[in-house]
Amino acid sequence: MNRISILIADDEIEVANLIAIHLEKEGYHVIKVADGKEAIRVIHSQPIDLVILDIMMPKMDGYEVTRQIRAQYHMPIIFLSAKTSDFDKVTGLVIGADDYMTKPFTPIELVARVNAQLRRFLMLNQPKAEDNKSVLEIGGVVIYPEQRTVSVYEEPIELTPKEFDILYLLASHPKKVYSVENIFQQVWAEDYYEGRNTVMVHIRTLRKKLGEDKRKNKLIKTVWGVGYTFND
Repeated sequence: MNRISILIADDEIEVANLIAIHLEKEGYHVIKVADGKEAIRVIHSQPIDLVILDIMMPKMDGYEVTRQIRAQYHMPIIFLSAKTSDFDKVTGLVIGADDYMTKPFTPIELVARVNAQLRRFLMLNQPKAEDNKSVLEIGGVVIYPEQRTVSVYEEPIELTPKEFDILYLLASHPKKVYSVENIFQQVWAEDYYEGRNTVMVHIRTLRKKLGEDKRKNKLIKTVWGVGYTFND
């Protein structure tokens, strides 16, 4: 069996080397690059299971790298950046990152987050009998679970992996109310600590992409004080 490959894209060589040491102790195969364009070249040239990205890199920043990755790939992306504002964190998550850590960081925490993201990703991509899921059609929205694609009134829309997971979770259990904690634990496959804002940001962008502002009857309904439900 091939080892899991992790790409580290960071122009701070000392940081990249520190991360690599800890990940290699876990048995991962690590590839290091120092700029965004090289990160994209590597991703196109060989299988990568997870990406750790800095935002401020030469030639192409981490945001643009993420956009290009998400145009074709679904592997987990973790931002590791000196940018600490909520705006930067939200931006990273909205364009497709799965997690965001700020520098300085604790290597043991980063390794734990890497392990959690990989567990979730590999679990979701394992073939299972129940994965032969039917296409869901609700209110002009068509969800294709196996292709992980969505269209609204026959027009394809682009969703990040997390947005798709949230939509499918809600749509496949219409009328069931999910708390923010439930959604975070099922979609992120992690214990819930400070995930409330993360879930709310993803719900907000998902609603926008579904054209909820133009709908009289909303698909994703807020149950105040409880959580969210899918209104079929």
